Amino acid sequence: MISAEGTKMPLTRDDPRLHEDMVQSLQRELDGLKVEGLYRSLRLVDGPQGPRIHIDGKEAIHFAGSDYLGLACHPRLTQAACQATMRYGCGAAAARLISGNHDLYPQVEERLARFKQAEAALLFSTGYQANLGVISALMGFQDVVFSDALNHASIVDGCRLSRAKVMIFPHNDLAALEDLLREETSAGRRLIVVDGLYSMDGDVAPLREIVELAKRYGCVTMVDDSHGIGVLGETGRGTAEAAGVLGRIDIETGSLAKALGGFGAYVVGNRTVIEYLINRARPFIFTCALPPAVLATVLEALTIVEQEPERRQQLWDNTRHMRVGLREIGFEVSPRGTQIIPLMVGGSERVMRLSQELLDCGVFAQGIRYPSVPRGTERIRLTVTASHSKADLDAALTALAEAGRALQLI
Repeated sequence: MISAEGTKMPLTRDDPRLHEDMVQSLQRELDGLKVEGLYRSLRLVDGPQGPRIHIDGKEAIHFAGSDYLGLACHPRLTQAACQATMRYGCGAAAARLISGNHDLYPQVEERLARFKQAEAALLFSTGYQANLGVISALMGFQDVVFSDALNHASIVDGCRLSRAKVMIFPHNDLAALEDLLREETSAGRRLIVVDGLYSMDGDVAPLREIVELAKRYGCVTMVDDSHGIGVLGETGRGTAEAAGVLGRIDIETGSLAKALGGFGAYVVGNRTVIEYLINRARPFIFTCALPPAVLATVLEALTIVEQEPERRQQLWDNTRHMRVGLREIGFEVSPRGTQIIPLMVGGSERVMRLSQELLDCGVFAQGIRYPSVPRGTERIRLTVTASHSKADLDAALTALAEAGRALQLI
């Protein structure tokens, strides 16, 4: 703006051009994302989750979700949600520290604590909030966090918010972790934090060795087991059970929206830690309580996990079938591993082209790009579930073979 004297005047807050400048700046950034092949848009899902899904008006075999045990639409969970809604209503209408702490909460938390062989549990609204709340509440500027390079974004952001010193070690590199533990001796609280089952790579953390290192160097251990709960271990108690260290992880977080088919997240650990989080974790304190229907589905899902081990067995049968089939058609995939199977492609445009070609063939498998994974490691991430039929798996393998050859991946 130019004054009557010809001098430039600063924009005021109510000047519409201030808003126009911001919108134009944002649009330039969006245009840049499109050029880089990093632009994201929302797909429309019509109907329930399952082995097949209606997405953008087309039915496709679903290999992009996390409903590993097929519980998201299980009739027992649906019935539990309906009954809870009829009794308690649709929403809690308050934070738990006000009037939102209805009687389903202690039932779920006590059940989760027993399931994970921990002293106590605390529910959060999302896995992101759980990691953000735990790390930012427990760690401060005088403390140090030892964090795996491939940890989930919520762990990364929790570390940043805590203002603690963060020392990142290469993925699952125990020797590098021990070097950092030996090097850093001046910190107050010391925390080693890892994912249990890594959501983009499908591999697991060496928890037994990490627990031993933590004991040797005076550290607290924290594991995000969002993709392991209900799936790994003889009884589905997760990565710690599979590694033989159930009950020896100091703090565990995890999502209830994946294998358990519902929503929300948990933290389990020492009773004093849980009490401290109630008083200091801002994402817990300042968030409305979960709807009662959500908690009722968690209780029912945990019961099914304990009563129906055949669901996990079917998941592993399907996973082996898919991994062996992928190797036979030429993809570099281990015949053994978890239900998360990455197919490395490289290049944002190339991976999204493969994703679209698969969808055109009736298979929905999401292309994963930066910042979800490092540049140059773009991939298709396949997620196998217990509810996939052998026909679903074989149809997907046929589509992957055709699309893979077309893009010269195999």
